[in-house]
Amino acid sequence: ELLFAKCFVNLTKNFSALHHAALTGTTDLLSLLLEAQATVDIKDSNGMRPLHYAAWQGKADSVLMLLRAGASVNGASQDGQIPLHLAAHYGHYEVSEMLLQHQSNPCAVNKAKKTPLDLACEFGRLKVTQLLLSSNMVVALLEGNGRDNTPLHLAARNGHKDIISLLLKAGIDINRTTKSGTALHEAALYGKTEVVQLLLDAGIDVNIRNTYSQTALDIVNQFTTSHASKEIKQLLRDASGALQVRALKDYWNLHDPTALNIRAGDIIMVGFSSKHPTISHKRCPILILYNVHYVIALYNWQCA
Repeated sequence: ELLFAKCFVNLTKNFSALHHAALTGTTDLLSLLLEAQATVDIKDSNGMRPLHYAAWQGKADSVLMLLRAGASVNGASQDGQIPLHLAAHYGHYEVSEMLLQHQSNPCAVNKAKKTPLDLACEFGRLKVTQLLLSSNMVVALLEGNGRDNTPLHLAARNGHKDIISLLLKAGIDINRTTKSGTALHEAALYGKTEVVQLLLDAGIDVNIRNTYSQTALDIVNQFTTSHASKEIKQLLRDASGALQVRALKDYWNLHDPTALNIRAGDIIMVGFSSKHPTISHKRCPILILYNVHYVIALYNWQCA
């Protein structure tokens, strides 16, 4: 009787005993309440259900109990968050995996227009990002669909290099633009020097302009003054004066293990040496910039 009296009191405050048990991971209490047929999807004043709280806190045992009791895996709170948003945001791998196994939607968008993948990338949750990328449903998010943000933009803004590498490997469009520009605009504006270098090495187009007709270099010149911005300015200036080319053939120097090896289709940043000003369409001496190593090569290239 005392137990159910407490349930009633908490319910009048829009936070039930079931919410409390899910939040704290008190599985004994959770089990008692569910056996007593407590409403599994009861909402608090923010539209949060017990499953939201269990996912937020990474309480895997509680999440499983609630799911087996019929909790709505895609039920949204008032701000549009489903439990997977919270698990991804806070990097709870086991809970995220469990929710996906119970058909949670990794493409669900909250009122901030962010998906679980967006949040995992924004907050640097590497393992959860890997997990979400394994879902076939996220392909549309990688291709881009006119959204205000992409996972790549969010990762770039926050300096998460490992996340960016994952996204690029998964096939995200590196030159995808929003109103603010590309991921390069984001990294440059927020002073993420290593991310700028990573994106340039990956072949991002440095000359793309945002809605306000600004390149990434324009953004840095206008809005930033830090030491990092000076390095970024130089990187962007160097890249702006370089040429992006794509290899037509594989090139392997078997006689020199330190030589640059290239596969057909690789994009290379190229700058022309003052000693070799001549260029032709067939064969030309070029100075290749690749991972900050300079080498002279004579090869056939096609502009990217």
